[in-house]
Amino acid sequence: MGDIDYQALEFTYRPQPAQAENRHPIVIVGAGPVGLSMALDLAQRGSKVVVIDDDYRLSTGSRAICFAKRTLDIWDRLGVGQSMVDKGVSWNVGKVFFKGEEVWHFDLLPEPGHRRPAFINLQQYYCEGFLYEHAAQHPNIELRWKHRAVAVNDLGNGVELTIETPDGRYTLHTDWLLACDGSRSPIRKMIGQETHGRVFHDRFLIADVKMQAEFPTERWFWFDPPFHPNQSALLHRQPDNVWRIDFQLGWNADPVEEVKPENVLPRIKAMLGPDAKFELEWVSIYTFTCGRIDELRHGRILFAGDAAHRVSPFGARGANSGVQDADNLAWKLHLVAQGLAPDALIDTYATERGQAADENILHSSRSTDFITPKSDISLLFRNTVLKLAKRFEFARKLVNSGRLSSPTCYTHSALNTPDADSFATLLPLGAVAPDAPILTKNGEDWWLGQLDGRFVLAVFCLAQLPQAAILQGLAQWQAHPLEPKVVLILSPDTSGLPAPGGFQTVVDHQSLLAKRYDAQDQSCYLIRPDQHVAARWRHYHTQDIGAALLRAAGIRQG
Repeated sequence: MGDIDYQALEFTYRPQPAQAENRHPIVIVGAGPVGLSMALDLAQRGSKVVVIDDDYRLSTGSRAICFAKRTLDIWDRLGVGQSMVDKGVSWNVGKVFFKGEEVWHFDLLPEPGHRRPAFINLQQYYCEGFLYEHAAQHPNIELRWKHRAVAVNDLGNGVELTIETPDGRYTLHTDWLLACDGSRSPIRKMIGQETHGRVFHDRFLIADVKMQAEFPTERWFWFDPPFHPNQSALLHRQPDNVWRIDFQLGWNADPVEEVKPENVLPRIKAMLGPDAKFELEWVSIYTFTCGRIDELRHGRILFAGDAAHRVSPFGARGANSGVQDADNLAWKLHLVAQGLAPDALIDTYATERGQAADENILHSSRSTDFITPKSDISLLFRNTVLKLAKRFEFARKLVNSGRLSSPTCYTHSALNTPDADSFATLLPLGAVAPDAPILTKNGEDWWLGQLDGRFVLAVFCLAQLPQAAILQGLAQWQAHPLEPKVVLILSPDTSGLPAPGGFQTVVDHQSLLAKRYDAQDQSCYLIRPDQHVAARWRHYHTQDIGAALLRAAGIRQG
């Protein structure tokens, strides 16, 4: 993978199928990173999925390039994470400059013991290409290129779609319609919905530049640099010796004129030096909006990714948030579609990911206000903060060149069982489960690899194994239709004890897992299929576990 010219790749159009074949459990509109991640997640759970897209190629230009550790962890579960990391450029360090002088640098993953870096940079067409190659091989996924949705009708117990193809129109029926069709979302417009938010009056130039450079693999952000005075600039490395350069232009910049080579090249030469040798690969002008659709669920129609919410590119919160939408929705929709959970479980997708959208919009808006101050007093505040940041820790916390993407903690989710015991605040209830190195019967591995899309009950056996009666109760819950997996986490002290049959065991050989989970002997965690912590106990009872499991699946509240 990765040696294909993904920008030249074209997919085969196939004519509309027979009308009798056009009733499907789940249809996804949009074959971008969000739609394809959603399809893979559902398909691996056993759901049949049809994906339609009005194009027959991957995205043009690098577009989204910055993918966070959380997204990589999700893609690991879907089987594509390693391809992304192998091709991508990994980085953890960012540097901030003011008037040409470094004022601060930060490390987004300063501690060891994680499988994935804080971020990778990878052109969106590679990301889509790897997802496509995986999806095209899955028997539960049907991909239809050049099939464009032109009308939608919510029937209450399903959705009717009118599809336009080069051979004419046909009608498609589905139990659930997932709109992953981008920021302009035709589906959203068809049902009379729009995003609401804030338009930022500024313009930015993106240039993908191919060149040989010795710059370190870091994120460099300049405020008011000598080569681009009174504006901001950003430099990021991508694979294939391609570098992403962003220039703030101001609201009055002419979008038509600014993309012309005679205007782009002098800006780049001013940054890189008059003798720099490079080639332009892609140039674009963008403005942006921070906003969201009011409700992510409309009956049997569900919105995800840019179709549901939009943010500025500062902070890499767009594509990452969209993939995390898929991570949240797929397991819930599968359980509901299989009759294992009530319809109300889908409502928690809208609630939880609505919270995530609000958080991302807030962070993105604050970043943009700091980067592009619109008043003299705001500019004075920003520049003073940057001057102080070189010497004072308090000022560094105020520097905002883009608060980079981080997963949302569903602290107040209705699916959580409130803590009855005290735990360290470093890992709140509803947070993503931390990773750590472990030993399995097959050798060294990673803890998140054990969280394979099922409910997982993790029992820390740091001093002793559970008593026989407890193990019997755990085995009964392991046989529940929700199919939770029980994992016994052994310490170096208990790893030599005979492991009980019927349970998976791993060894926390570096004791990092216990530390990150603030675990004591017999501490127990219930982790959702999307790897968020749903419940935990210092000392558990099997009936408590059962109640928490049903609550986490939306079957029982309170």
